[in-house]
Amino acid sequence: MKLNKQWRILTVGDGDLSFSHALSLQFPRSQLIASVYDSETVLLDKYKDNALNALKQKQFKVLTEFDVTEPGSWKRIASKSIDVVIFQFPLIPAFSNLDDFKQQSLSVNTLNRRLLRLYIHFAHKYVLDPAGPMLCIITSKDVKPYCEWDLESSLTQGLDINYLGQSIFNINDFSGYKIRNVDRDKHVKDTSGISYVWSAKTTSDELPHLNRPHYLLDNHCSFCRAGPFLTDKDKIAHTNSKKHKNMKKHHDDWMAYLKSETL
Repeated sequence: MKLNKQWRILTVGDGDLSFSHALSLQFPRSQLIASVYDSETVLLDKYKDNALNALKQKQFKVLTEFDVTEPGSWKRIASKSIDVVIFQFPLIPAFSNLDDFKQQSLSVNTLNRRLLRLYIHFAHKYVLDPAGPMLCIITSKDVKPYCEWDLESSLTQGLDINYLGQSIFNINDFSGYKIRNVDRDKHVKDTSGISYVWSAKTTSDELPHLNRPHYLLDNHCSFCRAGPFLTDKDKIAHTNSKKHKNMKKHHDDWMAYLKSETL
């Protein structure tokens, strides 16, 4: 992840605020707004080791109870005042019980894609400045369930927003940043992360450090990240595989959601 020192940045869903604090060591408070989903009380109770007070003491703006799926949260930020929005290792919280899960019709895979689609859509609609690069960044792990969300191809279908490419996330570039499990006061082992980038304006030519993975090329299966298929027999064998059928189910569920979506 390469960040221009002139950019105005908004972080979202930064659980313990350690990523925002790492950015505060690189950017002045006039260029950084941090936000978390939890209330201040929940944040302090959940994460004993957090950066809330450190950011406040340095007079950085921190927004609590910021829900990326709700327009009202985005409207708390001055309209069209941000250059890049960053969402680190997003994942919907676990359902507290089976009854809660049964009360909604969407699969967990679809719910995670919906979270990220709304994040990208609302960021562009409410806060990203058309005079700037208009970047949305999602850093995610390259393991299940994250790699099953088809991030590159599925999130912006029907939106005038483009996937530009991705780059390796180097946690060593952000001093003090610790990755946590969702809803748990526990750091997780550093795993390889990938930062994916979208924009309604900037082109990939303007960000040469980004690359597009091979599985997005022709003769590949993009949502399985498989290929190239050297023969029709190879392609048919993949189509009949358990992995492809599982990913096809996720894809079909997502397409059904998009047909019913109202933005």
